Formats: sequence, C-alpha cells, structure tokens
Amino acid sequence: MNWDIIKGNWKQFQGKVKENWGDLTDDELDMIAGRRDQLAGKIQERYGIAKDEAERQVKEWEARNQNWKP
Repeated sequence: MNWDIIKGNWKQFQGKVKENWGDLTDDELDMIAGRRDQLAGKIQERYGIAKDEAERQVKEWEARNQNWKP
C-alpha cells in the first residue's frame, strides 16, 4: 500500500481505520491526516500497546486494504 495514496484519500480511509480501531476519535483521525507514523503512534497510545505491536497492526491493515482504488 502506497501511503501517498492513503494520505491523498485520507477522508475515504478514515472509515476503514475506524472499522479496525474504533476507539480513535474523529479529531485524532483528522490530526493523523494519513501519516503512517502518526497512526501507529495513536494506536499505541490509545490501546496501550507496544510500538512494535502497533506497527504490526498497521502493516496487517495495509495488507487487507492493498487492493483499494481511489
């Protein structure tokens, strides 16, 4: 998954992110604005998990959404 595509279509991806990490608020998603490192950091913070676990979850999410077309 190309994060330039995600960043450029972040509004559409916010729903997909909320499906996976429903505890993230709309304000947090707006602040993330399609930045992968920010997403992993917020997941780590919100769910109280280690950085490597947050990164693993984001990587799995990327794999599940790799065929998405804008």
